Amino acid sequence: MKKIFILTLILIVGSLNAQDITNNRFGKGLINVFAKDSSWSSKVAFRYQTRYEGNFDLEESDYSGRAFVRRARIKGNGFAFSPKVTYKFEYDVANGYVLDAVVKWNFTGNWTLWFGQTKLPGNIERVFSSQKLQLVDRSLLNSKFTLDRDAGAQLRHHFKLGNTFLVREIFSFSQGEGLNQTVNSTGNDYTGRIELLPFGNFTKKGDYFAADLKREKTPKLMLSATYDFNQDAMRSRGQKGDYLLGDLKSLQTLFIDVHFKYQGFSFFGEFVDRKTSDGSALLEGSFSDDGLPLNESYYTGKAINLQLGYLMNNNWEIAGRYTSVNANEYNNDINQYTIGFSRYVVGHNLKVQTDFSYTTEQGQNDKLLFRLQTEFNF
Repeated sequence: MKKIFILTLILIVGSLNAQDITNNRFGKGLINVFAKDSSWSSKVAFRYQTRYEGNFDLEESDYSGRAFVRRARIKGNGFAFSPKVTYKFEYDVANGYVLDAVVKWNFTGNWTLWFGQTKLPGNIERVFSSQKLQLVDRSLLNSKFTLDRDAGAQLRHHFKLGNTFLVREIFSFSQGEGLNQTVNSTGNDYTGRIELLPFGNFTKKGDYFAADLKREKTPKLMLSATYDFNQDAMRSRGQKGDYLLGDLKSLQTLFIDVHFKYQGFSFFGEFVDRKTSDGSALLEGSFSDDGLPLNESYYTGKAINLQLGYLMNNNWEIAGRYTSVNANEYNNDINQYTIGFSRYVVGHNLKVQTDFSYTTEQGQNDKLLFRLQTEFNF
């Protein structure tokens, strides 16, 4: 009922501004409000993804499939009192919780302070919106090692070296346990990221969405590195994963990524290395209610993800991905090969995507995965 009420409220407010809505292009928001005195603005949009997913076990010759809603979200942004004070929010309608609730203050020059809950400056694939992916979903590197979202503060700055070389720095201080936590933190999380763009900015923030939809006329490149220290992490993957009961350790994660676009061609690659403060993933001091050891462990290891795509003039795209996960001795190594096809009707706002994956996992049967997905962003 809560979800229905929120969605109904959005639609009612939207109906009061029907004339404004009919003047908006598809994908530009259900509601766009700008105060006459320029003291505030608000844009509200709704998006959803519908998916079919089929899995085939090559050893057992067994097939299973399902159709479902992958994502459904209400999101918005704008400014208050000054264009230097902006905000963003995003609500997960499908699961019933807040994703983003953050205020951004450009307090001087090229310095901006963020406060609230939002994505941490981790691997580039995670910072891409799930609306703006090149394949049906993110890679196994992301699902196993991402920093995800957290609550806290971020300080962002940028400057130029010469006429075109752009440097961006991001520093984050957060609680370390991920989304919507209500308990006190066991230890904080510290993140630093640097981004180097030797050929200047991508067209219209193209460095933060997949596929070269802007068809860059000159080569664009971003080289980035992130280091994250999660003190006394209470979850097995830092901001995500199972909650742990044993003697907690700190997690150290290093990401290195590269993103390139030129005339419809796009490539990005990611590398991650995660380890604990003492090098061992196993926790001590964790026991079940009957006194038996639980053998809890953090998810550590290394992974690489490489993704390549080409957008044709008719807005069809072919893309491929290779992902390799080398986990610690308590988890399985995984390799996955993916090829996908996309038809962009209105960019990332209205598209149809399909991909096929072949997965080999240590100790498991080889599997084939087929996915078909539509994206609607109003």
